[in-house]
Amino acid sequence: MRFIVDENTGPDVANWLKKQGHEVFSVYEQARGLDDDSIIQKAYNENYLLITNDKDFGEKVFREKQKHKGIILLRLKDERPAAKIETIKILLENHSNKLAENFVVVTETSARFARSI
Repeated sequence: MRFIVDENTGPDVANWLKKQGHEVFSVYEQARGLDDDSIIQKAYNENYLLITNDKDFGEKVFREKQKHKGIILLRLKDERPAAKIETIKILLENHSNKLAENFVVVTETSARFARSI
């Protein structure tokens, strides 16, 4: 799979995904400071799923109707990299076939899918 990992999600998540064999663009490592509009546009144009902790992407998708290829919004109580990685690991194991074209809100115990396109 192809992922853009937002700066606030961090390089540890990006590196873990790379080790799992995914193609990853890390905003933190490759384009630090890139604004949200540019991130969502790059993800759409280049067919990436976006992983972020930034709730602003919900507004971009649902209010501004920006197009996307899939967004994973992490809403975790534990923001440490290990918790993010474990949550993404479980999400990919159980729902990888449902991520494209969906806006997914993920917590430690649930994944809520919303089709926004």
